[in-house]
Amino acid sequence: MKIVVLNGSPRKGGNTEIMVQAFADATKKTNQVKILNVALMNIRGCLGCQYCWTHQGECVQKDDMQNIFSELKDADMVVFASPIYWFDITAQLKTVIDRLYASGSVGFHFQKTALLLDAGADHVFDAAVAQYKAMTSYLKWEDMGIITVPNMVEKGSMHTAPALDKVIHLASCL
Repeated sequence: MKIVVLNGSPRKGGNTEIMVQAFADATKKTNQVKILNVALMNIRGCLGCQYCWTHQGECVQKDDMQNIFSELKDADMVVFASPIYWFDITAQLKTVIDRLYASGSVGFHFQKTALLLDAGADHVFDAAVAQYKAMTSYLKWEDMGIITVPNMVEKGSMHTAPALDKVIHLASCL
């Protein structure tokens, strides 16, 4: 199975990256995993121009989103990973999700998804989880798991977080 991880964290070596790498390491023996650090890419917001709906899912904008579309073309599963910034996923990951609108006109190859979130506080995941659940429900994607890791205050705290075992377990079950 080909799994694409969309890492929305702009923080190199941060807790989300640690979580994403642990996920990839735990599943790469049985699956092909591609991590895309979307926060480091040049991706503009959706224009809402509807060009994609009249051109078989092709987006009018030519930026790094083309690389993401290319990777998702034959993906079996997508993992959305993000720290929580101001009660939601990062703007960088949200921009990618908005741009997935272009693929909505032709459908998605992948049918399985998962959500990995971390935050410096607790009780801040509701908006991100609600958005993810709305997407999976509307698009009839199979949710393979939602993991939230609170209280990741210090950079690197993920290495010793008990919830990291849940991430590894999810990955090893794929």
